[in-house]
Amino acid sequence: MVKVYLALGSNVGNRKENIRKAIKLLAEKIKDIKVASFYETEPVGYTKQPKFINTVLKGYTDLSPEELLLFCQNVEKKVGRVYRFKWGPREIDIDILLYGDLKIDKPDLKIPHPYMLERDFVMIPLREIEKDIDKILEKVFQ
Repeated sequence: MVKVYLALGSNVGNRKENIRKAIKLLAEKIKDIKVASFYETEPVGYTKQPKFINTVLKGYTDLSPEELLLFCQNVEKKVGRVYRFKWGPREIDIDILLYGDLKIDKPDLKIPHPYMLERDFVMIPLREIEKDIDKILEKVFQ
């Protein structure tokens, strides 16, 4: 099994419940899940929308990176995500931050997540659940 880190966010509907529902669905294929606290944050990109609730989870999966991406997209659909526009409001957003120490640069899948270091709403909960994150990041961002 590979250790993975996912970022989750919601700013439409019952934000906390949307994230809880997503975590429950993610647990079907991700084991030993540890979830950070929930944080209320300002939107990034398009700012004329409600605040987000964000968190990060870590866990272990047998899915390949591509399978994990498809699984996360399926979970988003099950929670009720409706695509409006880039960086627009969303019922749930799930991003793969890290997949072991793998590096992937494909049009539809970039690991590590290219913006994760710039986003406090990712880094603060990530540091909460992973004390060794600086060592991990140093390795994957070399």
